[in-house]
Parts: sequence; C-alpha cells; structure tokens
Amino acid sequence: MQKHKQSFYEKYIKRLLDIIISLTALIVLSPILLIVAVLVRVKLGSPVIFHQQRPGYHEKIFGLCKFRSMTDARDQNGELLPDEVRLTKFGKALRATSLDELPELWNILKGDMSLIGPRPLLVKYLPLYNGFQKQRHDVRPGLTGWAQVNGRNAISWEQRFAYDVEYVKKISFKMDLKILFQTVAVVFRHSDINSATDATMEAFTGTKTEDNVKRFSKSVKDTD
Repeated sequence: MQKHKQSFYEKYIKRLLDIIISLTALIVLSPILLIVAVLVRVKLGSPVIFHQQRPGYHEKIFGLCKFRSMTDARDQNGELLPDEVRLTKFGKALRATSLDELPELWNILKGDMSLIGPRPLLVKYLPLYNGFQKQRHDVRPGLTGWAQVNGRNAISWEQRFAYDVEYVKKISFKMDLKILFQTVAVVFRHSDINSATDATMEAFTGTKTEDNVKRFSKSVKDTD
C-alpha cells in the first residue's frame, strides 16, 4: 500500500479548525452536557462518562469518552447481559440524537481525534484488518465521517471500511464541510442509527478475501 501523504489542509488547517470548533462547542454546549450528565446519573447510574480504549492515528491507543447509554445489568453468573437488554429507552434516545458522543469533543481538543474522520473502533479489531482496511488509521479518527453519512450502522463492515478509505484518499476542506452538513441532516432525521434487528452493530470478524474488499470499494465509488 502506498504511504498516505498529508496535504497542507490536513497537516495544518484541519487541526487548527478542530481546536477552534471543539473548544467553542464545549463552551456553548456546556449546559446541554451538564443536563445530559445529570440525566445519565439518575437513569443509568455511575459512572456517567464511559471510557474505552480505542485505536487512533497510526493505531495509537487512546481513551475514548462517551456518555454511558447502557446499564450494568448482569445474569446470575455475574456476566453482563446482551446489549439489547442493557440498552434502555433513554440510552436509545441518547444514541439516536448522538448526544452520547458529545464528550468526544474533549478527545478532539486533546488531539486524539478530529471532528471528521473514520470512527474509532475496538482495539480487538486491529489484528483482523487487511492492508486495505488498515488505511483508515492513516488519519485521526472522527466524531463523524464519510461512512456515517452513508449508512452509519445500517451498512456492512466492508461498505463502511470502503467509505473510510475513500475519505482518507480524498480528504479535503470541501469534503469535510460536506460531511458536516450531511451529519446534521442525519441526526435530525434520526436515521441509520443501527441495523434493522440489532441494538448495536454486529462484531467485525474479518474480511475473507481482498477481492471482496475491492468489490465493495468499487461499489462505493460508483455510487458517488
């Protein structure tokens, strides 16, 4: 795979915009953050903020911050119950409005993430990526991204990775602006939050063939 080369926009302008926007958003949205935090504490308990290790730029691990949206309900053996059981109506509402992701503004301000980029996934997926899919880590992960405005959790993993890599190759101010406006539209429509039958997206178990990846990549480009 050809090494990703940063453009002037990506190297300097994008990071500056991330700092300005995330800091401004944290200040302006502080009342909303406080209200959501109180509601999470009352309805779901502590901790209010959910921290999880995620791979970021060049696969460097960082601590992702989110408002918790599930309970810690366990079975008789002390094992956590399935996600669809632990995800309450309140939790679903948080996810539908993307309010659970607002604490990630802190990750953006710190430099762990960017406003726009491939979503940070689980650490356990790292060994499962093939060469094509690994390219999603050539940029900072984002609060929203190209895959999120083209299906979010309602599309397959292969389609999602194809959109991620397409973004890495085409990253620009114009594309970031397009994704930002489309994200607002998606959130207001409350669309594509999950697949039709699952509370959360099914776990990624790897892509069997490189041909399959290329096929999905081509299908993504053909629909632009």
